[in-house]
Amino acid sequence: MPVTSDENRAALAQTLGRYRERAAVPCLRGHFARVWVHRLPAAPAGRPILVVPDGCVDLQWFEGTLRIAGPDRGPQREMPRPGSTVVGLRFRAGAAASWLGVPACELVDRRVPLEAFWGAQARRIAEAAGETRGLPALVEAIETALAPRAAATGPADPRMRAAFGLLRTGAPTGGQTVRWLAGELGTAERTLRRRFHEAFGFGPKTLDGILRFQRFLRLARAGTGTLAALAADAGYADQAHLARECRRFATATPSEVAAALAGEEDVAVPFKTPAPDRPSMRPDQKPDQKEEP
Repeated sequence: MPVTSDENRAALAQTLGRYRERAAVPCLRGHFARVWVHRLPAAPAGRPILVVPDGCVDLQWFEGTLRIAGPDRGPQREMPRPGSTVVGLRFRAGAAASWLGVPACELVDRRVPLEAFWGAQARRIAEAAGETRGLPALVEAIETALAPRAAATGPADPRMRAAFGLLRTGAPTGGQTVRWLAGELGTAERTLRRRFHEAFGFGPKTLDGILRFQRFLRLARAGTGTLAALAADAGYADQAHLARECRRFATATPSEVAAALAGEEDVAVPFKTPAPDRPSMRPDQKPDQKEEP
């Protein structure tokens, strides 16, 4: 994708650099679904990267510090240094709240230093990881440091993990997502909505839309089928529905997103309606404490 000085244009994170992931080490697998590494290219510089919602919360090593990322309701711009490497541990569905001691709804659309939750311990983990040589050693240091906390942290609500799995596969059409989920999980609709906000940061319909968009991205990356076929296979009512959701989650048209994922070098995804910027928390700020204006 070409270098551009237009600050209103951003590249999809999925189209840049090299991305690899694997399972977490055994002692962490009850809490983290995957460990991933994203190596960004040395260029272009000065151009934002667009991160689209995926319904997940990540613990990330980002430019020498540890932070919590997400969950996101809309696209987020990042400006990492060219050539940098981001390491992430993706929490299992609903697991972040018990690890951090706050409901996920307090973290929506935010990038929060881990120090805001764990204090000096987070700083010591980051410093130890930063002293390692080589990426494998850095990842191993982070996983090893997290192992004692994993042993002392209870598992996520199995109903929320089941709910995430059901929505990831695809809710039935007809607009009765909450009623369907409540029936599948054997819980009241009001309780279901409350637990969703605690576990995922938003309600079932929002998570359903995000995971449906992720299905479209996976299908588009495979590069088969027309947009109408991709929309149907991903679970959209029609192509117009897909277009609205692409604008909502990626600020682009379906054809722009599909072209970018296919690796066409002359395609840039325009960042037309940026999500409101929200400041990161200070290390001494509690997660539910608002920044002063």
